[in-house]
Amino acid sequence: MSLKPLPITSYTVSSAVGLGKQALFDSLVAGTSGLKPNRFPGCDLDTCVGSVDAVDTVVLPEALTDFDCRNNRLVYLALQQDGFEDAVEQLKLRYGASRIGVFLGTSTSGIEHTERAYRDRDRQTGQLPAFDYLKVHNTFSLADFVQRLFALDGPAHVVSTACSSSAKVFASAWRQIQAGLCDAAIVGGADSLCLTTLYGFNSLELVSAEPCRPWDRHRNGISIGEGAGFAILESRPQAGSGLALLGFGESSDAYHMSSPHPQGKGAAQAMAQALRGARLAAGQLDYVNLHGTATRANDAAEDIAVTSVAGNVRCSSTKGWTGHTLGAAGILGMATACLCIEHGFLPASLHTLELDPALTANVLLRNTEARVANVLVNAFGFGGSNCSLLIGRVD
Repeated sequence: MSLKPLPITSYTVSSAVGLGKQALFDSLVAGTSGLKPNRFPGCDLDTCVGSVDAVDTVVLPEALTDFDCRNNRLVYLALQQDGFEDAVEQLKLRYGASRIGVFLGTSTSGIEHTERAYRDRDRQTGQLPAFDYLKVHNTFSLADFVQRLFALDGPAHVVSTACSSSAKVFASAWRQIQAGLCDAAIVGGADSLCLTTLYGFNSLELVSAEPCRPWDRHRNGISIGEGAGFAILESRPQAGSGLALLGFGESSDAYHMSSPHPQGKGAAQAMAQALRGARLAAGQLDYVNLHGTATRANDAAEDIAVTSVAGNVRCSSTKGWTGHTLGAAGILGMATACLCIEHGFLPASLHTLELDPALTANVLLRNTEARVANVLVNAFGFGGSNCSLLIGRVD
């Protein structure tokens, strides 16, 4: 099924490399990573993380203090960048608060708040400190917070499908707009650092002691990061809008709970579906922003998927800058795609020194200037939940 392009009229992203999309672009150009040795409270793992240190000093609006947790502070911080709050107010004037959907993705949501509650429990009785689970831990907390912040009352839901979460919300928004349930949507997501993620991936022997090296011959695991990003999708073009969601693809190969299909079958299905939805041939792709986590199995499977669907297309992973932001990986990839199109720029795969000879994808080792019109963004999660977004330039 071909899709009607949805204009992307505003977007913002914040991660370990800085706050706002300009910080991400400047970091990509300079080759400056946001990864640094782990100092996350309560975690003694020997690894590198992509932390957003400014989160620690964020104060939520008084009316929303019941939502105070690391994840929602990260959301609030990200929403203050790139004039996004003003863009939402203009959106309300165009469509009305009840016609704007909120579709967001997260993996762990505010679980870090519950972790701290258990650490701070009464040692005699086991009693936990009082907190509102629905507002600081539940996955819907994310959308609830954003709706209340902007006084919106349109449809809203949160997708939690691990690392594909904030990519799949673009498909959710398209369906809701197509069905006539809303005229515009705020999409995106957030994931913040927590012990469950850090120790969980470590238990799977997937965490690297050094900055991650996607597609590298000697890659040995991921660097976990945190981040948040948001975009506005509208049902009709606005003056100056040159970006759009052209297509998307979703699949669930369900091969294994924590490993991808070794032949990348589900990933390939999602990529091919996105191309069909956009009515584009593989040869019209200018770049693929890889999921590229730097684990042995994930890179190998994605390599097969990319080459089988898109041949020798130029591609790279940006996890070396931000770390793997899990549920926020899709929106960070989408923001990177938009920057590539706007600036005619393709980023290298940072920290990748020697390509694995067993892999054949055309992974960039140097930043490249090029005209970029169509970018495919991959976000693949545990359980075989795959999503690919096709972001493009429209006249």
